[in-house]
Amino acid sequence: MNQPLSYVHPQAKIADNVVIEPFVTIHKNVEIGEGTWIGSSVTIMEGARIGKNCKIFPGAVISAIPQDMKFDGEATTAVIGDNVTIRECVTVNRGTKASNTTKIGNNTLLMAYVHIAHDSFVGNNCILANGVTLAGHINIGDYAVIGGLSAIHQFVNVGAHSMISGGSLARKDVPPYTKAAREPLSYVGINSVGLRRRGYDSAKINEIQDIYRIIYLKGYKTSKAVSILEAETPATPERDEIISFINSSSRGIMRGYNRNER
Repeated sequence: MNQPLSYVHPQAKIADNVVIEPFVTIHKNVEIGEGTWIGSSVTIMEGARIGKNCKIFPGAVISAIPQDMKFDGEATTAVIGDNVTIRECVTVNRGTKASNTTKIGNNTLLMAYVHIAHDSFVGNNCILANGVTLAGHINIGDYAVIGGLSAIHQFVNVGAHSMISGGSLARKDVPPYTKAAREPLSYVGINSVGLRRRGYDSAKINEIQDIYRIIYLKGYKTSKAVSILEAETPATPERDEIISFINSSSRGIMRGYNRNER
């Protein structure tokens, strides 16, 4: 259903059963999958690739050019997966030549006023609460939850199944399965509630907790903790994922919480 008060460029590819409300603007070189709803006053710019059954609420701007002084007009994309909900006034910038795309995974919720900068990758089943801001070149793992008004520094990685408290400033990488809070952002435990909701049993949760005790609570340097994990703990997918995340971190992982600091 294309309202007469909306504008759709004749070269845009719009699938069947897409609902386009009044005052929507859709530029050329845009693709929108079937069953998607585009609320009034949404702007979808060149390079957008939007999946099936998405909901995009009023005021959102998808695939605007990057806010990056190095951007030189190259052809890039902003890819939105299937079943994604994008609430009011969200902005998703397209990529630069660094990776050529910005990508949002399937079944993800972006609450009002979220900003996703260029070349960032948000996984499947993530929740970014109101006002979350991602700088460029950020990777957010599957099932991550980021509390409202949090800001993530460029090139930071946030691991799968992690949870960052509202109002946080993430300057370092946040490993998978963890909870992060306080200032500076610190490890405050594992995301046991989220893991239980996703079917992890008590034995697996305890295994993950034991791994992070070695990393954060024993007083080891990170490199020493990783060496101990590799030498003394059984190889499991979760252990290997944590070790791989730490070893590939270019910014370093967040610190452990020191109760003696104020």
